[in-house]
Amino acid sequence: MPEYPDVEVYVRCLRQHIVDRVVEDARVASPFVVRTYDPPLSEIVDKHVLTVDRLGKRIVLGVDDDLHLVIHLMIAGRLRWKERGGKLARKVGLAAFDFSDGSLSFTEAGTKKRASIHFVRVRNAVAEFDRGGIEVFDSSIEDFDHSLKCENHILKRSLTDPRLFSGIGNATPMKSFIGRVSHLSSILRN
Repeated sequence: MPEYPDVEVYVRCLRQHIVDRVVEDARVASPFVVRTYDPPLSEIVDKHVLTVDRLGKRIVLGVDDDLHLVIHLMIAGRLRWKERGGKLARKVGLAAFDFSDGSLSFTEAGTKKRASIHFVRVRNAVAEFDRGGIEVFDSSIEDFDHSLKCENHILKRSLTDPRLFSGIGNATPMKSFIGRVSHLSSILRN
């Protein structure tokens, strides 16, 4: 399940591969994945990718004309760099964005089809996808402590609430992270 570390790696790799490059084509194999209709996804064609950022567990591509592509991988979504124009994988292929030297392929292996793409016109519209949680690695110990204690939840539920902590989810690797945070929170409470 893509969580903070996975999404951050995607963002860093995408910055190296696609920033300052032109999107030459956008192919959609599964119409359910595109959750917006205005602007149409076809408007991304011939636009330069200017930025790649993380917003919680979402990946945001900023392109020319203040357009933004918001990708949410959910549980089984993955991004892969493939040969330019390659076929989308049967059953799991959702969309592909073609560049001069390759294609960014978006797949989802799960059956529930929760992954999504939103294409919005202005940067302010991207804020709608921000769940409001603090950035764990940018926050002070006091902010972390406040977010941890502001709701009456068990530790795991607090840590996996995107309104409290950005980018952390309910994945299995959370067990080791929760163990470290449990130790930290016991120190904070004393």
